[in-house]
Formats: sequence, structure tokens, C-alpha cells
Amino acid sequence: MPIHPVSGSAMPMQPMVTGRRWMVSAGHWLAAEAGAAMLAAGGNAVDAAVAAGITLGVVHPDQVQTTGVAPLLVYLRERDEVVSIAGLGHWPRATRPEVFFDDHGGKIPIGLLRTVVPAAPDAWITALQRYGTMPFHEVVQPAIRCAREGFTVHHMMAEYIGAFAHQYRIWPQNAAIFLPGDRVPEIGDLFVQTDLAGSLQHMADESRAGERRGGHQAGLAAAHDAFYRGDLAAAMVRYHRENGGWLSAEDLSEYRSEVEPAVSIDFNGTKVFSCPAWCQGPSLLQMLVMARGLDLTGMGHNSPAYVHALAETIKLAFADRQRYFGDPRFVDVPLATLLSEAYAAERRRQIDPDRAWPGMPPAGEIAGSRAGEAALPEPGRAPELEGDTSYVCVIDRWGNAVSATPSDTSFDTPVIPGLGFCPSSRGSQSWADPKAAATIAPMRRPRLTPNPSMAIRKGDYVMPFGGPGGDLQPQAMMQVFLNHAVFGMEMQHAIDAPRFVTHSFPHTFEPHLYQPGKLDLEQRYPASTADALAARGHDVFWRPPVSTNVAGVCAIRSDLKRGLLQGGADPRRAARAIGW
Repeated sequence: MPIHPVSGSAMPMQPMVTGRRWMVSAGHWLAAEAGAAMLAAGGNAVDAAVAAGITLGVVHPDQVQTTGVAPLLVYLRERDEVVSIAGLGHWPRATRPEVFFDDHGGKIPIGLLRTVVPAAPDAWITALQRYGTMPFHEVVQPAIRCAREGFTVHHMMAEYIGAFAHQYRIWPQNAAIFLPGDRVPEIGDLFVQTDLAGSLQHMADESRAGERRGGHQAGLAAAHDAFYRGDLAAAMVRYHRENGGWLSAEDLSEYRSEVEPAVSIDFNGTKVFSCPAWCQGPSLLQMLVMARGLDLTGMGHNSPAYVHALAETIKLAFADRQRYFGDPRFVDVPLATLLSEAYAAERRRQIDPDRAWPGMPPAGEIAGSRAGEAALPEPGRAPELEGDTSYVCVIDRWGNAVSATPSDTSFDTPVIPGLGFCPSSRGSQSWADPKAAATIAPMRRPRLTPNPSMAIRKGDYVMPFGGPGGDLQPQAMMQVFLNHAVFGMEMQHAIDAPRFVTHSFPHTFEPHLYQPGKLDLEQRYPASTADALAARGHDVFWRPPVSTNVAGVCAIRSDLKRGLLQGGADPRRAARAIGW
């Protein structure tokens, strides 16, 4: 890595952006620009995050749907409070789990049956209704422009569409959008989504008309109704009815995202926040509770001992995730115990400094907890490309912050003809096993991988962070956080640093592939580190020096003492930060 001529430190792979008024970092530069436009116009962090998040569903349409999932954390500076907005839909009321348990052999096939209620539009509008300042028809304009006028295809999009071209071809309406001219788009091609632009414009028009009739809140309610009760809802329901799907008008009209306090732990004086256990976010918190009892500095950053200890920590947390995490409306998740120091100490004793668990270790035993008992799947290799989703974080001039992880793919379920979007296929993150904590049932939510996070050290800094990557998200997020909080790296360096991920657990996405012992290392690690890890029993797999397959983290650090904002964005993806 080149050395900076002034500071003498290693230069980051892309510049760390600094500012003193506001900052936005997002998984695509046009989404960051959308958020920046709202901030420059006087909007707050929520307005900016909504604009950027909806835009991500346009410029990352292979990995994010405007109608998918969108979990958010919102930090309200005046209240000194962090709230979670779920942005995750439930299985339709008409869902028949036995179709998966019996007819599909315990699998969730690609297609319409994996649809859950689309939640992102509600989550964004709920955020605006409660905490924003701008109307929907203003924050959605950048997304409409990108859909209607098009944008140039970026490398991540070209790779993903190419990898899943055979699935896009299953549905003619998907192929028409994502394989124009029956070919995979190339980097630099103009990508236009006319139908999606029309759907978003319809919501914007209803927003504007509602505002004229009854003011700001009426406009937001009208935009919400346009999607969940109006013509868009009718088209979704009709397509499901005609093609064997389960989504109903009642599912859509009655859906609202839960707004609740965020879950948090203390990491040596820094509070780290997550959404509740309907997502995997508390697994990150559990990893950090275990990690704070390890001699991280004594091991040395990214040494064989360090990588081994953290990889084993991740396995232990994911074993507990597999057994205990599910929709808290249906499952009594023992979070207080899982995040306690006493339980962490017990789990840390399962880490052998000289030997890796050959697969996923056993989950911890928690007295009185009714745990899931799903059988482990047979070992298998995952696809070469892993970890869809995108991310945005914002801090505004008033000190408010948002961390949001919108997601959902377009290659595993049909586009609704004429609408240009896929209602959420996030049912792929449930388990077609009645014994699983995250099993399928009517009105039950899948266990979501997207997990925005926030770190706050009182009087020192506020740091929203997160990123894409499926099961890789909390692994990368933990490493970035420790790079900063323990080893003092500036934000961009903390993101750039070489990264590892383990796959020694069943993946959350159907078909829940399991790769016992597999540990991926970016090739910037020394060969001696790989040898030492292999000697401990890890099945080491080399990734490129800068790999898309180790997740992609964005973060902002607000230095409360200096009044300085640092924006970091992962060079492994299409991410960029903009600040002023």
C-alpha cells in the first residue's frame, strides 16, 4: 500500500472524506449524491437517508429493491435516543408452510412463493412521518431521475446480473429489464427502468396531491396509500392471485413497520446499537461482548492468533443465532442472557487458541429457553458471488444520524409486470423446517441478515456503520469497528484493512449452504498467516486482495470534540462518501 508523503502512514484505497456540516456514505455514488442533495437543501439525516435508500433500489436493482426490506436505526440527538424501524415484512396470511415442508422437501424454491409483505416503502415513509422534514415527492426525485433517464452500469451490477442471468431468463419481464437485447449489460451501458420510474412517479404524484389537500402528513399518508392500498397494491395482488401467490390486499393494507428501542451493549465505554432479533444484528453485539474479553492488542492486529480468535467468536455467536434467533413475536429470544458478560465468559471458554472448531460449534445451553432444533444441512459450496444488499448512513448538521440497510434481489422472483419491481422475496431467509427458530408461518417474519448498526461514545463520537454481505455483514462490521475502537485506525483505513470471513455455519439464504471450517482471507494477508491458520484446522481459501466477498462496509464518525465528520466507504463495492 502506498505511503502518504505528509503523514507517513499508509494511504487509503480511496480518500477519506471530511466535513463539518454533514456527511453521507452509501453503497453507490448516485445514492450518496441523492442524500447530499437533501442535506444541501436543508433536510435532516432522515430525509437524506430516505432519498439515498430509495435511490439504492434503482441503481443497485440486482441487490436492492425499492419494495424490499429496509431496516433503519435513527439517532435523535436532542433526545439522545436510538430507535429501530423494522422495515421487514411478514409471510402472507394465506401462507401454507406444509407446501415447503412437504411438497418441496424442506426447501423454499425461487419464485413467487417466497414473497413476504414488501416493507421498504412503509419503513421510509414511517421514518419521514416521525422524524423527517421533507415530503415524499421531493426525496424520491433522485430515484425517479435515475430510473427514467438511466445510469451507467457499474462493475458490481454487471457481475451480479451475469452470475444470475439464467435465473433472470425464467421470467420474461425480468429478462426484459435486466437482460436488454438478451445480453448481460456491460460496464458503462445506460440502464433504464421505465416501469419503475412510473411506479415511483405515481407515489410522488399522490404525495403532492395529498399535501395540497391536507398538508405535510397527509401527503406522506397519500404516498403510503398509493403503494399499500391503491393501484400498485391492486396490481401486486392481482398478479399473485393469477399466478398462485399468497399476497393479499389485507396483507398490504394493514402492514406497518415496528418502531421500537434499539438493542445495545457496552464495549469498553462505547454503546453499540442494533435492531432487535428479527435480524442478525444482535449477533454482532454478542460477538463484541465476547471480543471485549479477549487480549486483542496483545495478539496483534490481524495476526494468526487474532484472526483465529475472532473467527471462533463468530462461529459461537452464529451457533446461538441458529438456535435462538427468530421473530420475537413468535419466539422468546433470550437476548438478555445472550448479551450478558457471564454468558460471554462461558462461550469464550469454548475457544481453543490452538485449534479451530471443525464446523459450527454447539449452541450454548440457556435454562428455560425453548430453542429451535433445526438439523444442520449437508455441507456444500456457495456460489462464487455472495452477499447482496446495500447500505447508507448519514449524519446531519444537528448531529442526528441514520444507519439503514435496504435489500432484496430481483433474480429469484418475478417482477410485477408493468410496475418494474419485485415485492420482497425475503422469505428466502426463513427455514422450511418446523423445528427451526426462524421457521415459516403466516404473519411470521424471516430472520433478516441486513443489520444496520450505530456506535456512540458519549461526548466523544457518534458512528453509524453497516454494509451489504448477507451473513458476512456482522463479521466485516465487527472487524471495522475493532480496527477503529481498539486499534485507533481512521475511518477509511479501518474499512480498507485486510479482512477475513468464516463460512462455518449454515448460510441464512436458502438453500442454507454449510461450509464447515472454511475461512476466506484477502490476499493481503501474509502466506505465513494462512499457514498458521491452516495448522489450527481452518480450511483457508484465498480471495483477491480487494474482494467483494468479504462484505462492503460504510461508516461515518462524528468527532464531537473537534466537530469533524469522517466518511468512509468500502472500495470493495461501488460505495462513496460525500460531505461538506
